[in-house]
Amino acid sequence: MPTALRLDATVLPGHRLEVTAPELPEGALVRLIVMLPSAEVAEPGGKGRMSMLDLIDSLPQGPRSAPTWEAVERGLRAERDAWDR
Repeated sequence: MPTALRLDATVLPGHRLEVTAPELPEGALVRLIVMLPSAEVAEPGGKGRMSMLDLIDSLPQGPRSAPTWEAVERGLRAERDAWDR
């Protein structure tokens, strides 16, 4: 039995999917992962998905982190100290 099986399916009326795979034994436990082709994936509000590189490129220019590790630790320490107040 294959460890992975790739099938294409059409969504049926009522938002249903029907899968037929004769190579799978009846009663076997399987995991089904459904993925839409990336061109058709949309988020609420009509915005399409964006790659991580596109997301990073869309951020405003400027430093993304402190210039040194010591500056990062100072900022974290200041944040923790603010919790204690």
